[in-house]
Amino acid sequence: LYPFGYGLSYTNFEYQNLIIDKTKIKPYGKVSISVEVKNVGRRTGQEIVQLYIRDLVGTLTRPVRQLKGFKKITLKPGEKQKVVFMLGHDDLGYYNQYDEYVVEPGLFKFWTGPNSVEGLEGSFEVIR
Repeated sequence: LYPFGYGLSYTNFEYQNLIIDKTKIKPYGKVSISVEVKNVGRRTGQEIVQLYIRDLVGTLTRPVRQLKGFKKITLKPGEKQKVVFMLGHDDLGYYNQYDEYVVEPGLFKFWTGPNSVEGLEGSFEVIR
């Protein structure tokens, strides 16, 4: 009935200004993703900002959206806050058929928002 991560609130939030610090990283590199969340309602409220990724070119089938981070924030009416997520080697890899942990080169998509189907979208590439 509801998407994963969905929650009810007495106020509304708006996601804006999605920023990624790098569009290309090495397998052991890190990427910083930030988003501003603003309370556009008339009451103080809490929001759980969520980050999902998808590896578009994995050798093995990977999840369509995989939760990689979340942060709970409290905002007063009209207040906004910047939320920052870091993704690195441990977040981007998986165990292959030989039981080796690998981060394969290729394109990754990411989403940040209030649940698994809403939010802002971006991408980055892992290179050799």
